[in-house]
Amino acid sequence: MTQVRYAYAITGALLLSGTAATMMFQPTASAQTAQNEPGAIEATVPKPGAPMSFADMVARLQPAVVNISTTQKITQQASGNPFEGTPLGDLFGQFNGGQGQSAPITREAQSLGSGFVISPDGYVVTNNHVIAPGAKGATVESIKVIMPDRKEYVAKLIGRDPASDLAVLKIEGTNLPFVKFGDSTKARVGDWVVAIGNPFGLGSTVTAGIVSALHRVTGSGGAYDRFIQTDAAINRGNSGGPMFDLSGNVIGINSQILSETGGNVGIGFAIPAEEAQPVINTLMKGGAIKRGYIGVSIGGPVDENVGAALGLPKNQGELIARVEPEGPAAKGGLKAGDVVVRVNDKAVTPDQTLSYLIANVTPGQLARLDVIRQGKPVKLTITAANRPTEDQLAAIAGGGNDGLPDEDDSPGVQAPTATPLGLNVVPLTPQIARSIGVDSTIQGVVIAQASPATDAGQKLKRGDVIQSVNNVAVRTSAELAAQVAQASTAGRPQVLLLVTRGRQTNFIPVKIKN
Repeated sequence: MTQVRYAYAITGALLLSGTAATMMFQPTASAQTAQNEPGAIEATVPKPGAPMSFADMVARLQPAVVNISTTQKITQQASGNPFEGTPLGDLFGQFNGGQGQSAPITREAQSLGSGFVISPDGYVVTNNHVIAPGAKGATVESIKVIMPDRKEYVAKLIGRDPASDLAVLKIEGTNLPFVKFGDSTKARVGDWVVAIGNPFGLGSTVTAGIVSALHRVTGSGGAYDRFIQTDAAINRGNSGGPMFDLSGNVIGINSQILSETGGNVGIGFAIPAEEAQPVINTLMKGGAIKRGYIGVSIGGPVDENVGAALGLPKNQGELIARVEPEGPAAKGGLKAGDVVVRVNDKAVTPDQTLSYLIANVTPGQLARLDVIRQGKPVKLTITAANRPTEDQLAAIAGGGNDGLPDEDDSPGVQAPTATPLGLNVVPLTPQIARSIGVDSTIQGVVIAQASPATDAGQKLKRGDVIQSVNNVAVRTSAELAAQVAQASTAGRPQVLLLVTRGRQTNFIPVKIKN
């Protein structure tokens, strides 16, 4: 599966020795003048067409781009008896002193990334994931900034924001070379860009390319899921480094790559300066980043399949899969199954997602929603709350297993009934709900068996709870079958199921016929 990966490197400490390379750097500009001061870059690069060389531009900008490394300690529980439950289990226990589990093991690791200096007194910008713990059980012991001339500084973490993947560091220095942000809103697809970073720990490296796309959505959600896409090579270690336009302005912060292997394939993403700069300014002042939140789980966009099931045009709006009880959305009247098509008169589209629009509503302000409910337009007004932290959101989402009790072991569970979708279902009882880890407020039918020969069987599994079909609640197999038959009679090739798996709820379109 192709994945979006953060473009930074983390490795064992022993693997990093001997990776430094010697490079020559031209003298820096005046210490109190930005390396990309207006007029300093324009004269070195011809405007029409492709430049003959980026060398003069790079020589001026490169001194402000730094390498960032962290020293981390990772504590992991040693493996217990690998032969437990086998005839060799007792023998292993004898060799292990009769103990089932060894003492925790602590090892050291390092991460590598890039960053850039934004002030002569040593404020440094990078990605949050560059300086964050790289594994479960890891703690960051120290952060080091290495200048292009090999001078090293111990950095202090001033502020971080995991949601935007940005962090601000401070090193104690004066008259440092620095660069300034430009206006990323003026970037156009096809513009030349230059990326400077430290991939693989080899030393400062420069790549060039063009802007491939703007406002690119990667699916990570939130207020900052709008990236500049580029074909300039961005590899592991480039994270946190700057993307420059041909005037030497920082228009993006290199962050992610789309790759199956982790290597560059010509699809990289940078956080636009217009999104990053307000966050960085707030972090530098010690402030907290606040974003809008209404308390919903989004079931996805109205794509071709969902549109076919609901009779709606595709790429217009997003489905609400779940509404948090007593949350802002619930108080404002939003319901699961609603399709939100506009927020404060801004259309919800694949390039401007519901998550993005809501997150950019100031907490305490009103979010005016245009909604399609059962095919009819509805207008709602919701007061946005402050978005919880990522850890708090994960706790809200929770988790559960997908196991359904075997009928032979579960007295009182009726035999599963076949449905037209190739699913055998039983009513959801409190006993089953506890067993499969779903909330006690959930109602519907639970899948006992799914035929892999059907579309539904390929998308759903044993233990999934079907709450509704095309936004009509179902509590029995007969009600499910009736709604499928009604959709088939109406000429719809698919139905839209509201499905809960553990603590996650989503809308899933399935074909009626295969």
